[in-house]
Amino acid sequence: MKRRLLLVSNSTLHGAGGYLGHCQQQIQEFFGEQVKRILFVPYALHDRDSYAKTAREKLQSLGYEVDSIHEAVDPVEAVRKAQGIFIGGGNTFRLLKTLYDHKLVSEIQKRVLQDGIPYMGSSAGTNVATVSINTTNDMPIVYPPTLTAMGLVPFNINPHYLDTNPDSKHMGETREQRIRQYHEEPDAPSVLGLREGSMLLVEGNRATLLGSTKARLFSRGKPATEHEPGSDLSFLLTDGV
Repeated sequence: MKRRLLLVSNSTLHGAGGYLGHCQQQIQEFFGEQVKRILFVPYALHDRDSYAKTAREKLQSLGYEVDSIHEAVDPVEAVRKAQGIFIGGGNTFRLLKTLYDHKLVSEIQKRVLQDGIPYMGSSAGTNVATVSINTTNDMPIVYPPTLTAMGLVPFNINPHYLDTNPDSKHMGETREQRIRQYHEEPDAPSVLGLREGSMLLVEGNRATLLGSTKARLFSRGKPATEHEPGSDLSFLLTDGV
């Protein structure tokens, strides 16, 4: 399989230099020098012009030209011609609905899984790269035709994963409890909880945890496990669950 993915938990990190500041080195290593233009997908936010401006300024500072798909006359053709794709964060339900509305899900799948163009996602853009958006933190402000996502990897991710604060007086469900409720359903795939500052690099059938924080992995019927940056998580690409 030709896939190359950089799946980032968050686009901004406190004290790390603004938008994509904490992962700019990984972005340059990921897209490399062969990619000259990146197709940005701002569908997860309402103000697409402003979002595209932010992404364009940052990626241009790293040496890449940016085309925003919302400016394209034919979004499908834009995907077919793209050298690389970056889907940004925002509301995952809005993002997935718009991808289906424009008939882009299968087109992106083909470009990434068959043609091997690099795909980067951040937050919601990471969610839609997985099996489904069942484990997003977002509110269902709109309704996509299905919760099934692009399936570029055979598991789910929970970006912005938060640990339980033992000193908090909040009595609501923790993130871990919600993921475990998801795993009460049959055939639910594993969920990789990416904390702020972490990201997953997928190259073919190899997956490596990058960034500055650990990730927490949840699998149905098994204890959760912690994984340090640099960990080989390739087993997730074959096991799935």
